[in-house]
Amino acid sequence: MKPVWLATLLLAAGSHAQEPGPVSPRKIESYPARAQIGASWLGADFLVRSFGSGGQMYLAGDYLVVEVAFCPAKDETPLVAISHFTLRVNGKKPELLAQPPQFVAASLRHPDLQQRPKLVATAGVGDTGVIVGRRAPTERFPGDPRTTRDRLPPPPRVPAGEDRSGLDRPEPAKPEDVAVAQALPEGAAKGPVAGYLYFPWRGKAKAIKKVELLYQSPSGAAALSLR
Repeated sequence: MKPVWLATLLLAAGSHAQEPGPVSPRKIESYPARAQIGASWLGADFLVRSFGSGGQMYLAGDYLVVEVAFCPAKDETPLVAISHFTLRVNGKKPELLAQPPQFVAASLRHPDLQQRPKLVATAGVGDTGVIVGRRAPTERFPGDPRTTRDRLPPPPRVPAGEDRSGLDRPEPAKPEDVAVAQALPEGAAKGPVAGYLYFPWRGKAKAIKKVELLYQSPSGAAALSLR
């Protein structure tokens, strides 16, 4: 029989939601787009509208997402700021300005304030997925077959008996928390840093043919072709 204190600790650990952590910088060579800024390196990866944490993937419906990594030269601590970045889509001006992650969190926390499909991220055991939901159809008259025909199937669930640990699995992190926790950290970079940049975009993703990330700071300037 487990000691009472151990059982209590395990129960508490299993009932809490996952805490999203920052994005871990990858090797600069793994980023599709790279540029040298003085003796430092900048890497970027265009994720369209997706971002994620710990096996969970989410969609930022009104934003384009770029993962950025900054690797400062040894013994240098350059300033990292989202104001140093803009995004040029399809060669058009003005460029899109990177937005504070709190703006993204607000749009994810209150999707009902926008006339858009609600985005729900779910994951089963061993895999991930994103489900795009929509408002349930209203019944035009009693027995309207449209309400049944258009109803989306329920999201996949973990089969009963799959988890034999006897503990509840941690709840997935909320997308608004992930958006803030994994945003590109600002301030003096004492080592490699990475995170997401969010650019407002309500157009269709399939209409995007060309994407350029523009960087301008006291340390230098660069243009990275992302698509």
